[in-house]
Amino acid sequence: MTTLIPLLGDQLSHDLSSLPEAPEDGDHVVLMMEVWDEARYVKHHPQKIALIFSAMRHFAAELEEKGYRVDYVRLDDPANSGSLTGEVQRACERHEANAIRITEAGEYRVMDAIGEWEDRFGLPVTILPDTRFLCTLDEFFAWAQGRDGLRMEYFYREMRRRTGLLMDGEEPVEGRWNFDKENRSSAPDDATFPETPRFEPDSCTKEVLALVEERFSDHFGSLEKFAWPVTASEAAEALDHFIACRLPGFGATQDAMLIGEDFLNHALLSTSINLGLLDPMHCCRCAEQAYRDGKAPIEAVEGFIRQILGWREYIRGVYWWEGRGYGEENFLGDDRPLPAFYWTGETDMLCLSEAVRSTRDHAYAHHIQRLMVLGNFAMLAGTHPKAVQDWFLVVYADAYEWVEMPNVVGMALFADGGKMASKPYAASGNYINKMSDYCPSCPYKVSKKVGEDACPFNALYWHFLDRHRDKLGNNHRLSRVYSTWDRMHEARREEYRQSAENFLATLEPAEDGWAR
Repeated sequence: MTTLIPLLGDQLSHDLSSLPEAPEDGDHVVLMMEVWDEARYVKHHPQKIALIFSAMRHFAAELEEKGYRVDYVRLDDPANSGSLTGEVQRACERHEANAIRITEAGEYRVMDAIGEWEDRFGLPVTILPDTRFLCTLDEFFAWAQGRDGLRMEYFYREMRRRTGLLMDGEEPVEGRWNFDKENRSSAPDDATFPETPRFEPDSCTKEVLALVEERFSDHFGSLEKFAWPVTASEAAEALDHFIACRLPGFGATQDAMLIGEDFLNHALLSTSINLGLLDPMHCCRCAEQAYRDGKAPIEAVEGFIRQILGWREYIRGVYWWEGRGYGEENFLGDDRPLPAFYWTGETDMLCLSEAVRSTRDHAYAHHIQRLMVLGNFAMLAGTHPKAVQDWFLVVYADAYEWVEMPNVVGMALFADGGKMASKPYAASGNYINKMSDYCPSCPYKVSKKVGEDACPFNALYWHFLDRHRDKLGNNHRLSRVYSTWDRMHEARREEYRQSAENFLATLEPAEDGWAR
């Protein structure tokens, strides 16, 4: 009686619900698979593919050391069928399996495939919940039921109460739930940042890097600076470094952007958490302890915990609550192709070229670059939401559909019409100038509102609001903005419209084939 236990590439946790607590608990085989379909359903950044494959190989070795029977299928195995379902079928035949046990997948696409296995293989398939999240889907659905809008702040407060994180009895520590207002500063001119921990590839990772370089050389992105943690011990080291060296300065400048400073005080832990190498509650507890011990200020610790306990759990809940059709939402009716510079980085707009460069070099850009530069521009330009989703899914090492789809649809593009956000995250060049040092070195002048050498964000901002007034005009959070627009002379409004149109006409669409 052999039970086959397939482990997916983001299920690299020793306490995974489908794994027996001990190797001798029953007759089972753990199946791990590197398959072409998963690496190429979109053309993922090479660092993302290398990270997942290397982490998988290291995790398989750890399981074998513990005494588990592991059947590991490498990408270059001549018999590899190239698909999850094909490899599960081959493994069932190899091991004469009479049952399959698996932890639920994080995406609809994979869950749909798993749902076909029982009929296809004629074997019972047990699907267990993923207990590594801090809020079950049933709990999230109960919270979401009957709400007009799914505001993260209210969900976050409920999670604080439920977990006791940063709580003094029934009240939040220091009397406030949220210290976001203290976390919106630009970086001072003399700001310095700790060196980012790098994890030099070992022989296993070097072998993976060579494989990825050979097989996925046509994908966007570079492998040259690969330095991600690929084991739980390396991820723990990265967490310790962040808590000790970066967390104290994280809060104030977490929204700042600087030329050539790709990481600042950011944690760089999302890849490890999403793979299962780090436990999210442990990360939160470590940060909370730093606050309790007086080693990190409340605004930094609360902001970090909010990203994990609030935002990560909330995004996952929204993905499953809204369902498969959420990725097709297009409230604003946008249809522009993705501009070519999202792939090439070839644009005179320094904020965008810097964000694309960091993305190409590291499979990483921090959250403000993603939301207020790359996402903001895509929304202002009227880019089709699916094209933007594909891009975000391709380029970031921490991107999975359950993460990127709600972030793009609900936050970056307002394509869901306000289910997540109370207003579009639209901003002119003034915001970027305030939060970065990009503008003084940019060929465009942020102080100019219209014209060929004016910052394109300025005219695009008003153009966006003007063309979508029928859908956004009644939004109470935009009433003052529209009042400002209405007070302008018509000639001035037309200058904004024409300047934006002139710029949009210069955008070259991306060539087909970059994403899929």
